[in-house]
Amino acid sequence: MLIVTAKVPRRKLAVGVALAALACCCALVLNLGSGVVREAAATAAPNPKGVRSNADRVEYLRSYGWEVMEEPVATQELLIPEELDESYTEYLALQSEQGFHLEKYAGKRAKRYTYEITNYPTGEAGVQANLLISKNTVIAGEVLSPQLDGFLHGLAMP
Repeated sequence: MLIVTAKVPRRKLAVGVALAALACCCALVLNLGSGVVREAAATAAPNPKGVRSNADRVEYLRSYGWEVMEEPVATQELLIPEELDESYTEYLALQSEQGFHLEKYAGKRAKRYTYEITNYPTGEAGVQANLLISKNTVIAGEVLSPQLDGFLHGLAMP
């Protein structure tokens, strides 16, 4: 058995330990930070501004992974109520989860474009995607099944 002994002043030992701890912290932060950036980039919503034409709307939905019919099945002009009461609570929460702040558009006019989705993961037919647009900006959106026992969720692919 071999034992080695070294005499190191406490100040140099403390500086060495502090530098080693700092290096470990930097490596940890850089590694975790890059994972957070990658995850945020993977789940980032497409830019909702500049959606002017039908082609822009279709491309916007495609950026979420949806394949849709080229023309909307319905287009409707809406007036968003001045006061969004309790009946809008769940809908506003859904939109807020997606980064849309529909409350800011209370009392304003918007157009709703409804597209038929052709690649819903369960294979269900008749599933639709709605985009609510005000002044070339997507202000809300959802995917839904209009069936009696249908569903409603955000624009992200389930």
